Amino acid sequence: MNGQATGRSGKGFKSGFVAIIGRPNVGKSTLMNHLIGQKIAIMSDKPQTTRNKIHGVYTTDDYQIVFLDTPGIHKPQSKLGNYMNQSAEGALKEVEAALFLVDVSEGLGGGDRFIIEQLKKTKTPVFLVMNKIDKIEPEALLPMIAQYNALHEFAEIVPISALKGNNVSTLLEQITRYLPEGPQYYPADQVTDHPEQFVCAELVREKILHMTREEIPHSIAVTIEDMRVQENGVVYIGAVIFVERDSQKGIIIGKRGELLKEVGKQARRDIEALLGSRIYLELWVKVKKDWRNQERVLKDLGFRHD
Repeated sequence: MNGQATGRSGKGFKSGFVAIIGRPNVGKSTLMNHLIGQKIAIMSDKPQTTRNKIHGVYTTDDYQIVFLDTPGIHKPQSKLGNYMNQSAEGALKEVEAALFLVDVSEGLGGGDRFIIEQLKKTKTPVFLVMNKIDKIEPEALLPMIAQYNALHEFAEIVPISALKGNNVSTLLEQITRYLPEGPQYYPADQVTDHPEQFVCAELVREKILHMTREEIPHSIAVTIEDMRVQENGVVYIGAVIFVERDSQKGIIIGKRGELLKEVGKQARRDIEALLGSRIYLELWVKVKKDWRNQERVLKDLGFRHD
């Protein structure tokens, strides 16, 4: 696991790694951002938004938790899909606890049952975290808990609303009970172990997800090719958006370049909030045909197995 021990440690201080797993679109990134108190994982109503394990760091005077927001486990349709599943399943081998996040507004589905079968193979304590309780009537919760309990013995069961923050503090309290004594892996003010370039690229990708139709989201990747502070103090960022087909390039650029311009405008606002400084964002769109099934391209774009 990345991260060198730093800062406080010694008797009484606890630390550990916790994976957030679940099928696509159950609110994993929303929970991560709420826990950390800052946007480090992109959010979208489209499934399979998260592609890499995003590490978020939560630190208090008494403990440090490193959260892993994993890609949603799903039936893969490409080499990228296989990578995402292996990334999520691999996270279970390196953590003190796993949060199995489910969407109570949709109920128990085939995707949840598939993940539970994977969870049965691990000795890691698994929490059943029942998300989106604000969307159902309270009396519907107990029968649902019984349904999940019949399939697996969970270490803890915590109903929450990641979006509204309901019961998230209780979830944190429960997690700390499973942490061993250990070192502080990251400085207290660090919220992620990903470089700024990665988060900036993800913020650009998020805006495209919000603004494009169904055939586009999984066909795009974003890389930061240049990032530097200019003499006037403005941070210059040059980002490349990769698509699989020429027709997709036209969609992302939009009529008279308007869609790409709007992507840049919205991404710039979030990146400036992240970096705390003014930025100049330049975007290019390039075609890499069928990149999701090319091992070399996936490696170049940062989709490596840990």
